[in-house]
Amino acid sequence: MPCKSHTIYGDYFMISNILGIVTGFANGFFGAGGGTILVPGMERFLNVEEHKAHATAIAVILPLSVISAVIYAFKIDIPWSTLIYVSIGGIAGGYAGARILSKFSGKWLHIIFGGFMIIAAAKMVM
Repeated sequence: MPCKSHTIYGDYFMISNILGIVTGFANGFFGAGGGTILVPGMERFLNVEEHKAHATAIAVILPLSVISAVIYAFKIDIPWSTLIYVSIGGIAGGYAGARILSKFSGKWLHIIFGGFMIIAAAKMVM
């Protein structure tokens, strides 16, 4: 019988992989949304602190986005000038967001993150 720490590690590994698969699928299929699954998943199932969950989600989404972007580039006609212009703003916004992340409490991160999710969901169904 495996020791308790091995079982806990095995569960952690399994849950981490399930979160990764679901996150990767959402990111690839929808072109976004992986973080909306990953952040609360890491907080609830892996006991990752709020700030670390947000930062880790960004780091996880990068390789997922690269893989998805390569596949999209070969299968879909991407408007490259739009990609460049939006990326310039996205880089600036990403930098600013990463710099101020630590200034908010975990409670406020949940409120802000949840608010963005509600607004995005409302816009999607309208």
